Amino acid sequence: MGFSKPGSVSLSQKTGNKLRRKQMYIEDKKAANKERHEERHRRRKEEAKDPELRRERLEKNQPASLDKKRIWDDVDDDSLGTVVDLAQLKRRRLEKAEAAAAAEADAVGNEEVEEDDDEDADSMLDSDEDMESDDEAAEEKKEKLRRQRAARTPSIAPSTTSTNLDLTPDSLTDQFKHLFADELPPIPKILVTTSLNATIHKEAQEIAAMLPNSTYIRRSAHVHAHKYSVREIAKFAKNRGYNALVVVMEDQKRPHQLLVIHLNSEDAAPGPTLTYSIRGYMPGKALLGHGNATNHYPELLLNGFKTPLGLLAAKSMNTLFPAQPELQGRQVLTLHNQRDYIFVRRHRYVFREARPTEKNVVDAEGKEMAGVKGIRAGLQELGPRMTLKLRRVDKGVGRAGSEGDDATKWEWKAKMEKKRTRFNL
Repeated sequence: MGFSKPGSVSLSQKTGNKLRRKQMYIEDKKAANKERHEERHRRRKEEAKDPELRRERLEKNQPASLDKKRIWDDVDDDSLGTVVDLAQLKRRRLEKAEAAAAAEADAVGNEEVEEDDDEDADSMLDSDEDMESDDEAAEEKKEKLRRQRAARTPSIAPSTTSTNLDLTPDSLTDQFKHLFADELPPIPKILVTTSLNATIHKEAQEIAAMLPNSTYIRRSAHVHAHKYSVREIAKFAKNRGYNALVVVMEDQKRPHQLLVIHLNSEDAAPGPTLTYSIRGYMPGKALLGHGNATNHYPELLLNGFKTPLGLLAAKSMNTLFPAQPELQGRQVLTLHNQRDYIFVRRHRYVFREARPTEKNVVDAEGKEMAGVKGIRAGLQELGPRMTLKLRRVDKGVGRAGSEGDDATKWEWKAKMEKKRTRFNL
């Protein structure tokens, strides 16, 4: 296929000589490249004189990704399963409340002004000075109301992709009272096990090593062993002071599913149970240049959880880690949600001096940040690495241990992915 400029004749119609067509193609290619480079140099000179042109060009040339095309449910509802951005929903509710308060204040001000006018009409003894003072008071009152309407609370939207658990709606708190309790959660104590007759003991031990204060117990595959169910194991773990039970399911000798069961306190029934599918599991030893993890409590980063279901998944993972990380270990565990896939990564970071070729750190406005000049952060992945996807939320211990009409709080269905721009988390 030959290269031709818009409006020009195709090369195949210009000549029947193959060598000549090849030469013409090369010449047209050179001319197009020369024109493109000249355009770049001209634009670079203009933007050097006026930096505003470069900013406008970069704003206009934003790639149209699926994340930017993401659609939300146009409802004023924050129940589990609705696809709404809780930050935007709260902002809209605040704006409505402000508008209602402003309208009420305007109505009260108009009534007071009308009453003042009636009193002035009834009384013929007011002097001109009193009328002027009344007008000044009315104007001052209107100006005060105008300032109150203009005063806006700062935006509650996060400046980064970090998850704001303070946006948890009341409907979610009422359903999962023990998970979203106001008091500080206790230090987690987690029991990790596998499915029956599993062979992925090394992988399960690596997952248990990621969770602080966790204990891994094999489910025996002996022919005469008692086959304990997940409900029996949950009861056993709760009687011994465990806060959560994590079950790693196996398929074709690879981790296939992850069950996170919250056991709650002694006076509360266990639940909820969140079921995830596991994709792309890679042990730490398979990572190039991997490091060795230590026993320090890691820092936890939760990114991209915006909907009520996303906050439920984020809070569930948040309770598996201590609230006070041990910073001397310099370990960080990241749960990054993107298009309903939760990417799990564990790193160790180190602060180092910037290389001569590296630029200084800038803020959102493109200005250099004070106090961090010449400082860089290096990362070393520790592993394991995997990708999770939420499949089901049950009220009790799994599907078999949940009763009532609301036994299954939420379940993934294939029809949910008909629209590629609609995501649940």
